[in-house]
Amino acid sequence: MEAVLSSDGALPLLLLAPSPADLRRRAPPGRRLPAEPLRPITAGKHNVIAAYQEMTAPLPCTAIAAILFRRYLLMALTSCLFWNMLGLSAAMDSKPNILLFLADDLGIGDIGCYGNNTIRTPNIDRLAREGVKLTQHIAAAPLCTPSRAAFLTGRYPIRSGMASSNRYRALQWNAGSGGLPANETTFARLLQQQGYTTGLIGKWHQGVNCESFNDHCHHPLNHGFDYFYGMPFTLLNNCQENKPPELDVALQAKLWLYSQIIALAVLTLTAGKLTGLISIRWKIIACSTLAGGLFFISWYSSYGFVQYWNCILMRNHDVTEQPMKLERTASLMLKEAVSFIKRNRHGPFLLFVSFLHVHTPLFTTAKFLGKSRHGLYGDNVEEMDWMVGKILDSLDKEGLKNHTFTYFASDHGGHLEAQDGSAQLGGWNGIYKGGKGMGGWEGGIRVPGVFRWPGVLPAGRVIDEPTSLMDIYPTVVHLAGGVLPQDRVIDGRNLVPLLQGRAQKSEHEFLFHYCGSYLHAARWHQKDSGAIWKAHYVTPVFHPPGAGACYGKGICPCFGEGVIHHDPPLLFDLSRDPSEAKPLSADTEPLFDTVIRQMGRAIEEHRRTLTPVPEQLSLYNIMWKPWLQPCCGMFPFCWCDKEGDSTQSL
Repeated sequence: MEAVLSSDGALPLLLLAPSPADLRRRAPPGRRLPAEPLRPITAGKHNVIAAYQEMTAPLPCTAIAAILFRRYLLMALTSCLFWNMLGLSAAMDSKPNILLFLADDLGIGDIGCYGNNTIRTPNIDRLAREGVKLTQHIAAAPLCTPSRAAFLTGRYPIRSGMASSNRYRALQWNAGSGGLPANETTFARLLQQQGYTTGLIGKWHQGVNCESFNDHCHHPLNHGFDYFYGMPFTLLNNCQENKPPELDVALQAKLWLYSQIIALAVLTLTAGKLTGLISIRWKIIACSTLAGGLFFISWYSSYGFVQYWNCILMRNHDVTEQPMKLERTASLMLKEAVSFIKRNRHGPFLLFVSFLHVHTPLFTTAKFLGKSRHGLYGDNVEEMDWMVGKILDSLDKEGLKNHTFTYFASDHGGHLEAQDGSAQLGGWNGIYKGGKGMGGWEGGIRVPGVFRWPGVLPAGRVIDEPTSLMDIYPTVVHLAGGVLPQDRVIDGRNLVPLLQGRAQKSEHEFLFHYCGSYLHAARWHQKDSGAIWKAHYVTPVFHPPGAGACYGKGICPCFGEGVIHHDPPLLFDLSRDPSEAKPLSADTEPLFDTVIRQMGRAIEEHRRTLTPVPEQLSLYNIMWKPWLQPCCGMFPFCWCDKEGDSTQSL
């Protein structure tokens, strides 16, 4: 018999039955011992001898069976728990594959798992059912170039110079000199250092060259990606025949007008000279003609050939289509994504699928045309969802589903002003006010956010905490076993504890909402009360008044006469008023002054963390420079088709 002593060492608390062999060795001669195993007896302060006598008495078989059952059940449960924890630990310790989907201009109200019951998105909805859905996932900017820069670097775009102080808030040309600076460290670079094979399929829109047509200083392969196939720019109406131009339409109209005025003036001078009505030298007329011709060439050589200069496909450093053929682009992108997964199935890999969908011109293959209930836009969304499904199927086929961390989001809200007559060509932002281009209103920055990792992330979980697209950076770096850069501010936060349910609150206390380089709004997540305060310091002037967008302008401005400055700021509690319909005041909200002061201090503290950097979207950096133009031939004879019929099997 063995005794476990009490804490004071005085009396045994538990008497453990010895084995029958031990008892036979200790028993007096002639004493008969029971054949059955003996049971543990709690002794406490009872007499040890009495306990020993009770222990040596025979036990009924039913009691023995019950004890054994309980013992083995406890062992089984303990073993199950141990192996489950061991399996989870092994899954977390190993490096998962990482698959990131990012849509272009998709509204939060455009997919089924966020409430849309008329556009069919079964594959994105499946990700949400099998994983975690975020309801307050926020883009760092309401336009493509700055939002994607923040996504790639985990930093507000103003920190990298990817926020503009002029009216051009996104890169305009492949042949511009602006782009994501080489000294910015993307998550692809950090994962590459951890042994990942990294690939980008689709849209880049972070620049190409700096000083020559092939220095590729801003190229994906110079930012940590081992493989790139896609558009270095973004889709535009200009990429499709018979579509109205989309790039800088207002400026083009002015340039056409000035060219016509110059041409008319030259013709008038020539006619006056020939008729003798005007006394002028032919040299002056010739110089005027030359100046007018040079002016026309200077702008038409860029804007007149947008399809050739911007609508191109590249594989790594080589141009493969110039101009691209939209009727097969979706198939090419899908083929490349599936091929990348198959080539790297032994992992680990990072695959960033940056969709060209659902940006205008919404080119959709015949298989999906006319299939949705929302016209061309709905058709394009459903085609994108089908592509998501095919890529997920390839994971299943390679047996990688349970070993892949998958994410789906949009770069910003839907484009409300995108219209063709009465047809809406932009997305729906649900109950949220505003849309693409609006730095403060929720509709421009609140986007879908869905994660899946079977066996590690709980299925069907919904999180209402504020999160950011910038959070993907520290999240995937953590999963890959990397270390965040220590020489710069990282604004994103690791989402793994929140996604798993080990943390209940977001690490973000304040988020700042920029329109270009101008701070338009800020939010404060007051964790102790659950309130989410949002203060608007600047808002766009809607046109027509009350329309909810800037119709007729293409996109809302960030500064100038097109905005209103608010003092005191417009204040909303998003936890009670997510649509931002009823601004609060000192009369209706007792905490109004306290909240405004606290947010003002947070903004000042945030601004102290900013350091001056070169502006990548300056007028000089975004202008077309022919010596920087990617070209698959001898400039200006840039046209090629190296893809041929490679997609026929799809």
